[in-house]
Amino acid sequence: MRLRILSRRKARLVALAVSVAVVGGISLTGCTQLVDAFNSAQGITPASNPTAVVTPEPQSTASMDFESQFTYDGSVSLKTEVAADLEVKLDIWAVDSKRTQEWTTDREKTFGFAVNAYDNRVDEIAVLAQKRRVFISSITITSETAQTSGQVQSPFQFSADPRTLVPSDTIRSDRGLLLNSFQGGLHVPMTTMHQMPKDTYGATLEFAMDIWVEGTANDENSFSQQTVYQYLPVAIYPAGSAG
Repeated sequence: MRLRILSRRKARLVALAVSVAVVGGISLTGCTQLVDAFNSAQGITPASNPTAVVTPEPQSTASMDFESQFTYDGSVSLKTEVAADLEVKLDIWAVDSKRTQEWTTDREKTFGFAVNAYDNRVDEIAVLAQKRRVFISSITITSETAQTSGQVQSPFQFSADPRTLVPSDTIRSDRGLLLNSFQGGLHVPMTTMHQMPKDTYGATLEFAMDIWVEGTANDENSFSQQTVYQYLPVAIYPAGSAG
C-alpha cells in the first residue's frame, strides 16, 4: 500500500516536470509565438483581430487642409465697414472651373469679382443724394502661396484703375468709380490665375482697394481717403488630380 502511494506521487511529479518544461520551451521562443498560438486556438487571424495594430499608408498633403470657404462654396462675400453703418462688399465667385476641386496647380483658374458700397442708414432704393458715397480709385490683387517645401511665391498679380474696367457711362469722378450705384459699382466678370509651383496646396489673395468715403451725405467737402484690405484663401490641388 505504501509503495502504491509513492508511485502515484512520483507520477504526479513527473507530469508537473513535463508541464513546466513545455511552458519553459514556449517562453523561450518569445511572447509573439505564444500570442499567435493562442489566437490560432481561438480561430483569430491577424487580419480579423479587432485589436491588431494597422499601420496607415502614408498620404500626400490634402488641399482641403488649407481652409477655404471660397473653395467649399464656390463663392464668398467679404464685407468691410468703412464708417458707421457704411460698408464695402467684395463678392468673388468661381468661373472656370466652377468646381473648385478642379483648381489644380497646372490649369487655368478663373474667377470673377464685384465691389459695391451700401449705406445702411437709408433704404437701398433711396436716391443717391441721401447716401454717403464711396468711390474706388484703384484696386490691386497680390497672391501668396502655401507650399509643402515652405517656399512662398506670388504667381498672380492684378492692378488696375477701376474706371478702365467698366463701361464709360458709369458714374465716376476724379476720386474714382462710384460704388453705391444702381449700375453695380465695379464688376470684373473674369480674371485668371495661371500655373503655380507643383507643391502648392493653397494660395491667399490680398485685395487692396483705395477708396474715398463721404462723411455726410451730399457733402463734397466731407470725403476722406482710406485703403480697404480683404483676404481670400483658395485651396489648390495637385496637378492631374481633377476628375
